[in-house]
Amino acid sequence: MATVNESLKDLLHVDGALCAALVDSNSGMMLGGAGSGLDLELAAAGNTEVVRSKLKTMKSLGLADNIEDILITLGKQYHVIRPVAAKAGIFIYLVLDRSKANLAMARRACQDSEASLAF
Repeated sequence: MATVNESLKDLLHVDGALCAALVDSNSGMMLGGAGSGLDLELAAAGNTEVVRSKLKTMKSLGLADNIEDILITLGKQYHVIRPVAAKAGIFIYLVLDRSKANLAMARRACQDSEASLAF
């Protein structure tokens, strides 16, 4: 089991990783952050709205399923949002440089980080 800071630092070893955070989607507050490249506090709050919106849409559609991850593809970056299954309301947020990142490996790293988190 890894601490929040250890898990986030491990995510920064992914090719192209710029920054990572663990976020409480109930409050929009960042529980931990690592790396640089953007304002993680602001990103945590903004991406909380993304997660809430997707959950609301799924409920409206009657989809009885869970979000595995949400991928936002920008011109120069990938943003990966992965809810932590073992802790409702918490998600991992990883920002990658698109020109250097391997998206499959980044998604796998988020999965591994989720599995190793100790709360």
